[in-house]
Amino acid sequence: MASSNLTRYAWLSIAAAVITLSLKTVAYLVTDSVGMLSDAMESIVNLAAAIMALTMLTIAARPADDDHAFGHSKAEYFSSGVEGALILIAAVSIIWAALPRLFHPQAIEQVGLGLMISLVASAVNFAAAFVLLRAGKKHHSITLEADAHHLMTDVWTSGGVLIGIGAVYATGWLVLDPLIAIAVAINIVWTGFQLLRRSVDGLMDMSLPSDELTIIHDIIGRYATQEGIAYNSLKTRQAGSHKFISVHILVPADWTVQRGHDLLDLLEADIEKVLHGSHVLTHLEPIESPSTHHF
Repeated sequence: MASSNLTRYAWLSIAAAVITLSLKTVAYLVTDSVGMLSDAMESIVNLAAAIMALTMLTIAARPADDDHAFGHSKAEYFSSGVEGALILIAAVSIIWAALPRLFHPQAIEQVGLGLMISLVASAVNFAAAFVLLRAGKKHHSITLEADAHHLMTDVWTSGGVLIGIGAVYATGWLVLDPLIAIAVAINIVWTGFQLLRRSVDGLMDMSLPSDELTIIHDIIGRYATQEGIAYNSLKTRQAGSHKFISVHILVPADWTVQRGHDLLDLLEADIEKVLHGSHVLTHLEPIESPSTHHF
């Protein structure tokens, strides 16, 4: 599916973010809980991230041109990078809001109503995350997967806040409210760093994951055993949902160009069939020539 068609999932994420932000803001205003406030602030990040995802998916869908011969798929990494940065900003804001309450705890009001509203918001996030994660894995979109994982993190964060507020109500220990908010902030800091690292890896042309490299080696190795060929200079990188693979295939010198070309067509098709979204570039060389054995 083209990235342009994936934008409908970004619109789903935006709708979910608007709904949950509205609900969690009401929950905070009803309860005056800094834990609820931290949850609402993370929803602001969700909304900003969803808008960024929509923008980047739109750019990534643009076809290759003279200035971008490999297309625009790397735009997806800007989405997850900005999302990671926004998460870190949200974490600092949560801690800033929670610290005064840590030294001057305040009572939480209308706990039951606030918990009910927050539960509805969490259900909306969970449903959206489930749909986005399935779409991201199916269509190999790092943007949708990042957005789905972030929404799911928000679900667990909300769960922690709800449990904490319930504990405050049951025990009367008001200090638990800011402590939970700070714990939420620490948790989402880790999420932010993970997203930033993944974005940097993509922009730095990091190789494909080890499990996908194993698949590539297995496919080429099968041809090597059956056809008596060899290979070297395997290089891989990923740009959004696209995987780029290049490899030198070494064949006996007495092969015709046509035979070598047919073999490369089969090999490329096998890899592209297993690794969806992959683009394989092969280079044919004689196996007997010492100059070809470079890495």
